[in-house]
Amino acid sequence: MEVKLWNDKREREMYDNFAELYAIIKATEKLEKAYIRDIISSSEYETECQKLIAHFKTLASTLKDIVPSIERFADTYKMDCPAAINRLVTSGVPATVEHRAAAAASATTSAATVAECVQNFITAMDSLKLNMVAVDQVHPLLSDLSASLNKLSILPPDFEGKTKMKEWISRLSKMGAADELTEQQARQLHFDLESSYNSFMAALPSAGT
Repeated sequence: MEVKLWNDKREREMYDNFAELYAIIKATEKLEKAYIRDIISSSEYETECQKLIAHFKTLASTLKDIVPSIERFADTYKMDCPAAINRLVTSGVPATVEHRAAAAASATTSAATVAECVQNFITAMDSLKLNMVAVDQVHPLLSDLSASLNKLSILPPDFEGKTKMKEWISRLSKMGAADELTEQQARQLHFDLESSYNSFMAALPSAGT
């Protein structure tokens, strides 16, 4: 006999989100332990950790009314994941970024700003995937991304991400808050974000970050 956990589509979506949140916390705990034990390299750890943190922030924002406390969620489902809770909730950046920021707090290019850019890129792309296409939803995300990119002196003024975000922000500013991007526009924006993200990541090694 099949037992259903939900009664309608909204409940099913809620349980799907719970499962995803659970998986992110578990994956982060495993990643933290792997990094501490030198099972993975610092660069591999940082890339994966930044993705998990960005996905977590998007999901936590979506569930904020249902799951006001991540710690309580972890307790409810008997999750013994202290390292993940510290990384996702308390710190919000990979351990490698914390170490670099501490070692070079006065450096022009802050590792924390690099992490912020990565998170803003992924948050914007995730939001489009979740069909958040209204102007008043997209505009703040692109504004945050643009602001974080402009903080990095290693990026030239004509950097692809800067120019494309500026163009999109200008385009959105001419639309009403309740207006929505068409399917074609949303697809193009996601493509531009992904292309800019790849260019951004490629620019980092040559800049010594």
